[in-house]
Amino acid sequence: MTIMKNATKLFNKNEINNIQDTISEVEKMTSAEVVPVVVSASGRYDRAEDLFAFLFSLLVLGCIWGWFQGINLSAEGWSGTPAFSINLLMVLTILVVTFFIGIALASHFPLLRLPLITKREMQEEVERRARETFQRLKIRATEKATGILIYVSLYEHMVHVVGDDTITSKLSQNDWEELSDIIISGFKRGNPEEGMRNGILRCGELLAQHFPVEPGDRNELANTLHLID
Repeated sequence: MTIMKNATKLFNKNEINNIQDTISEVEKMTSAEVVPVVVSASGRYDRAEDLFAFLFSLLVLGCIWGWFQGINLSAEGWSGTPAFSINLLMVLTILVVTFFIGIALASHFPLLRLPLITKREMQEEVERRARETFQRLKIRATEKATGILIYVSLYEHMVHVVGDDTITSKLSQNDWEELSDIIISGFKRGNPEEGMRNGILRCGELLAQHFPVEPGDRNELANTLHLID
């Protein structure tokens, strides 16, 4: 079992510089502002963590019960009375202790809770966090409302694009999905730098069709790759 990838450790310095150079290259073709963000995870998923801990505690209890539970026959009565060697207090203690052990395991190894999270739940968390990031990085503050966020969430293996009002009036959901697929393809091939650069380049091509660079255009947002753990 591996620990979840950290966004801040995904790229080396040279790869970060290459991606940021690609942003600069794209913004020579369009008046829009492109902001790529890579996060380790978008949601905490406490419900899935608790559910894993509950199932883990039941599994451990079942194993202990099967391996160590003995039935001692009492001397009283003609045929003897079964006396269980694991009493109720021990059962409750095992459940409580193993529940907290399960919480610690799911927290340290996030992949353990992944099968217990629905795709819809992950999608909602990614979209919510992307909108929050769009606001926090002040992408909406551009003069002509031409900011665009490319949001990549490693744990969920999802990409979500958030465009400002002017951009969303020109580009469709199909354009966003094409852009997302390009980035995901690079990650699947084990080359996240390539995926990010190709996605940003495609984003520039789409934006240049509707928002070409204009005389006197200035860079309103830093050409930075944001990495968030």
